[in-house]
Amino acid sequence: MPLFDELRRVVDEGGRAVVLTVVTGDRTGAKLLVHADGTTVGDDPGGLAELAAAALRRGRSHVIALGEETVFADVFAPPARLFVYGAVDTAEALCRAANQLGWTTIVADARALFATRERIPSADELLVAWPEEAFATVAPDAGTAVVVLTHDDKFDLPSLTAALASDAFYVGALGSRRNQERRRELLLDAGIAASDLDRIAGPCGLDIGAESPAETALSMLAEILAVRAGRSGGPLRDAATRIHAEPVAGKK
Repeated sequence: MPLFDELRRVVDEGGRAVVLTVVTGDRTGAKLLVHADGTTVGDDPGGLAELAAAALRRGRSHVIALGEETVFADVFAPPARLFVYGAVDTAEALCRAANQLGWTTIVADARALFATRERIPSADELLVAWPEEAFATVAPDAGTAVVVLTHDDKFDLPSLTAALASDAFYVGALGSRRNQERRRELLLDAGIAASDLDRIAGPCGLDIGAESPAETALSMLAEILAVRAGRSGGPLRDAATRIHAEPVAGKK
């Protein structure tokens, strides 16, 4: 069958796609495969393809309510990636924590003295490159979270510009609220749309009173996970949704 042949090719090549199947409702059994670039295989009875982008950003299989119907989104993708620009102490802490989640971690910095294995031993990949080159090499996609940690406009501004031009599901930036506003004005002056700048989580992280690099990394990674799952990141006791993400079919 064409859809399953295409899915086998996606899996074999380590690609990114979602299979959307209507499991309850009048159109039960309808099935559509959607690639990361939006191309499809299968029959779309209407409205399925529109669910693909959010499902791919979420990065895990889940159930979607679509009017009177229920759709199972079966996501096929390589591990999520964490791309950090700025080889500082928090970058190492972020990589160490993200590795525990099975994520691929990449750290880049134009300063060769910073981007070393001695300083950042937990990164899967280290790049000594200016932002434009680093982002062109990494090519952040819907499975990539980007965090900018440099505190220097000559790195921050091109890094954030490139991140916002990508499909990264999360774009975070370190810095005080005053610095965030100053940097926002510079990016606006550079022609970045205000709606695009609203994608930046800055200061990035959840408000947990973090002080050390390890605590700061925990705060940031928690926000990244919440964004990916479409959650607010607030206390569970205040949440109206399930404590855990929706179970994958056949699992509890």
